[in-house]
Amino acid sequence: MRAEDVGTVGVVGCGLMGSGISEVVARSGQHAVVLETSDELVERGRQRIETSTLGAVERGRLDAEERSALLGRISLTTEVQDLADVDLVIEAATEDHDTKVGMFRRLDEVTKPEVILASNTSSIPIADLGAATSRPDKVLGMHFFNPVPVMGLIELVRAISTSDDTMAFGRAYGVVLGKTTVESRDRAGFIVNALLIPYLNGAIRMLEDGFATREDIDTAVHLGLNHPMGPLRLIDLIGLDTHLFIANVLFEEFKEPTFAPPPLLRRMVTAGRLGRKVGRGFYDYGS
Repeated sequence: MRAEDVGTVGVVGCGLMGSGISEVVARSGQHAVVLETSDELVERGRQRIETSTLGAVERGRLDAEERSALLGRISLTTEVQDLADVDLVIEAATEDHDTKVGMFRRLDEVTKPEVILASNTSSIPIADLGAATSRPDKVLGMHFFNPVPVMGLIELVRAISTSDDTMAFGRAYGVVLGKTTVESRDRAGFIVNALLIPYLNGAIRMLEDGFATREDIDTAVHLGLNHPMGPLRLIDLIGLDTHLFIANVLFEEFKEPTFAPPPLLRRMVTAGRLGRKVGRGFYDYGS
């Protein structure tokens, strides 16, 4: 199937990334069938999509009629069998190796054999996911960035087993979604996180050592490097637990000290200070 002929996309997971991917799919005129593991998570995902699209209307990026049509193209389910007839799957489940491998094994059973299976993973080897299926040549990474409706990049990740045709489909599908694609080899962190994690770890160590305050670190990067936000606010946005997971994966693969999670990060995650999603990380965000 050509990327421009995709009519229905299965999205696995409706958390921060899955909901954003679903919204972008629906904005492009396709239908999204979104899979979650419980009715409670389905409802949370629905609210997340409704809030995001309402914000787009309020900012003038979407009109009310377009929003209504967009929401009508998104359906949510707890039954994996509802993905049986989709034209493409983009998995955005929790960043856990065994969970993702199990999901790809199940998707391989449920979906049509010609359907490409993509993963939004930021660190798990695509080869591992492909090996769980009978179609490793049709498995690739499609790593979106948060917030998905705003960020213009998709990292396409090619495993040893991924075919040329599958990569060509990924590039073309990025165009369909209005995104720019870059290609990476299948190794931990891909392009962006392999560069980003040492930088963010360095900011945490700077704060931990008392070298500068959180405000001065963030202001220096924001104004001195013209970044949209400083590193500590960025970690709060990403989620400290997500950052810790990715840092651990990178350190496990490369054993480079710059990838090792700083002790302060570990302590904050243990204390439940996970960033904006819980209201408190390096900064307080209220309820």
